[in-house]
Amino acid sequence: DPRTQMAAVRSTASAATAAAVRAMSTSAAGARKLIFFGAPGVGKGTFASRIGPELGIPAISTGDIIRAEVKAGSDVGKEVKAFSESGKLVPDELVDKMVKRRLAEPDAQNGYILDGYPRTVAQAKALVEYETVDAVMNITLPKHVLMEKLLGRRACADCGRGYNVAAIHEGELDMPPLLPKPEDCDQCKGEPKLETRKDDTEDVVTYRLDVYEQETAPVLGFFEELGRVVNFPVQKGIADMPRMREVLGMK
Repeated sequence: DPRTQMAAVRSTASAATAAAVRAMSTSAAGARKLIFFGAPGVGKGTFASRIGPELGIPAISTGDIIRAEVKAGSDVGKEVKAFSESGKLVPDELVDKMVKRRLAEPDAQNGYILDGYPRTVAQAKALVEYETVDAVMNITLPKHVLMEKLLGRRACADCGRGYNVAAIHEGELDMPPLLPKPEDCDQCKGEPKLETRKDDTEDVVTYRLDVYEQETAPVLGFFEELGRVVNFPVQKGIADMPRMREVLGMK
């Protein structure tokens, strides 16, 4: 029966995909073309900025790319600036063009960490047309913990250095607060005047996390089907670096 055969083919393909996802779920040893996914407050930028230099590859954020293009006054930069100044979202095609150009730079030929891209399935499809993505690190924390961390962010009113007053001790989670130390800044001497960021209100933080979930779920689904997603639950914040090195097969 053709229908039975087709069902068997689908079942086999589905099982193969599931096996690939399972195989990639705990290890990304040898991966050098990486995407770091993570909700606001999870610390993906911090992980990327430390892992990148250790691997000898650039940590690339879309925000940095956009700012560089605008600053350089390139044609693309001028287009982006026009969209931003009119309060409109920068179209996928423009962002794709900037990312593609950045990944063609000499320092990204042996690998890279992308932070903040792709944000849509269309961008993900555009990326895999010209790049082989080795692994997508899905860096996670429970939503209520992300809320606590985001609402705990503080910055020095004088030097701008960032801190966090949230103390997370729950189950396997052990993240002490990041408080000022005397050696942090000659100017503040460990006693800075800490301020809350204007957009770190409960309503704004909740909205940002909801938008992230809605945007990211389809993109993660796309890469899961390719067997590229590596789940990395955060337990100790930056103290999880040794575990991340292990997942990436680093010594």
